[in-house]
Amino acid sequence: MTITVNGVAAPLPEDPRVSLLDLLRETLLLPGTKKGCNQGACGACTVLVDGERILSCLALAVQFEGRSVTTVEGLGAPGSLHPLQEAFVEHDGFQCGYCTPGQICSAIGMVEEVRRGVPSHVTADLANDAVTLTPEELRERMSGNLCRCGAYNGIVAAIRSTFAEAAE
Repeated sequence: MTITVNGVAAPLPEDPRVSLLDLLRETLLLPGTKKGCNQGACGACTVLVDGERILSCLALAVQFEGRSVTTVEGLGAPGSLHPLQEAFVEHDGFQCGYCTPGQICSAIGMVEEVRRGVPSHVTADLANDAVTLTPEELRERMSGNLCRCGAYNGIVAAIRSTFAEAAE
């Protein structure tokens, strides 16, 4: 049984009780995904599974056999950052940086939801397949990712600048 993490096949743990978060951090030694609350309330552990954002602390690793997981380490590399990673630097979208990997993975998954026309609690027209990523829409969709430092304005600016076409 294997799982693909950042394009590389990795064995699943023998113990079916191991969370995806613990597999990533403790077995695969990928420290980017953070253990915040370990209860699904803060979003620090957000990763992408087949392009959709999930909270890895609430997921068992064995659930993802044969699936593709992307962590923040799989989005870019030193000297070749993902455009959203660059925007976080440019717009001061982080202070301590602890929540940043989860924020970035969540934003990438969120923008794909917008492109698919998935409505949120604040979407004005539920009959319309096109969702405009207004600041209110963006804040609602990112509300599951907490930042204890309060860098929300920089986070919103970074997301909007990177995904401007979704914000129109």
